[in-house]
Amino acid sequence: MSIEVLKRVAALPGMSTAELKGMWQELCHSEPPPYNRAFLVKRLAYRIQELALGGLTEKTEKRLERLAAGEEAPPERKRPPGERLLPGTRLVRDWKGVEHCCTVLDNGFEYQGRRFGSLSAVANFITGTRWNGLVFFGLKKQGDEQ
Repeated sequence: MSIEVLKRVAALPGMSTAELKGMWQELCHSEPPPYNRAFLVKRLAYRIQELALGGLTEKTEKRLERLAAGEEAPPERKRPPGERLLPGTRLVRDWKGVEHCCTVLDNGFEYQGRRFGSLSAVANFITGTRWNGLVFFGLKKQGDEQ
């Protein structure tokens, strides 16, 4: 990526909303959307890079159009073997001196009589902060790719 492109992208956060909207009209040839500054900065950064480096391939654009029209189903994400937990499995974690037990269900997880849609939601409930559920329960090391 050229230095000029990097400079243009780096300058976006320091620009006023009016300047960002003007740049939107210049680069996108349309009225800017009524969203906040952060949205404009992100989308303009993408657009600057898209113009400099090229956009999506024609094949990708056509596939996205088919997906949006409902003509094609999105691919199912296959979980690695380490992420496939059998219903009935009990996950145990000691957190701040308290033992926490979570049970894997067919369609979610049970913790203290409550159902949760994801293991991360259980970890969040226990800690009060955002955690990757697999990391919290020791099924995956932090930073490992999925």
